[in-house]
Amino acid sequence: MGLSAFLLNKLSKTAPKQVSGSIYDFKIKSLDGKEIDFSRYKGKKILIVNTASKCGKTPQYAGLEKLHERFGERVNVLGFPANNFLWQEPGSNDEIAAFCERNYGVQFQMFEKVSVKGGDQHPLYEWLEAKTGKKPDWNFAKYLVSEDGETVSFFSSSVEPLDDQLVQKL
Repeated sequence: MGLSAFLLNKLSKTAPKQVSGSIYDFKIKSLDGKEIDFSRYKGKKILIVNTASKCGKTPQYAGLEKLHERFGERVNVLGFPANNFLWQEPGSNDEIAAFCERNYGVQFQMFEKVSVKGGDQHPLYEWLEAKTGKKPDWNFAKYLVSEDGETVSFFSSSVEPLDDQLVQKL
């Protein structure tokens, strides 16, 4: 393989994916199997979080629930269980739903388990990555989508749900 072919191959693997469409074009199943049309979220901010039940950051569920309770008129909190980081979300959708309710009283919208990175990355996370240039760094990474569905901010997993840098953008 020549240098130009090598560089082209390398770039195609590292260049951000190009995606089209709007956040409002997505339709994704909730934990209970009901299809949720993202057009229902128009006009409010959306906080998208990849979650896990067996992670040191799992207590962030409590902060996400408080954020949902305090700022729910301005932002929709959407949780996406993912098993991408050290297999810390091994449960089924039913097990995840029971865990979230039992341990954290989660009332915000939770979705079916997805992959947030890698070859089987869910299209929503491809879209988020294309908008921000950032992949989830660990469980509980956060993407804040503006009311118009166009502007997306990324917050690493180390940013707590009620951290000022996130809350100020609500």
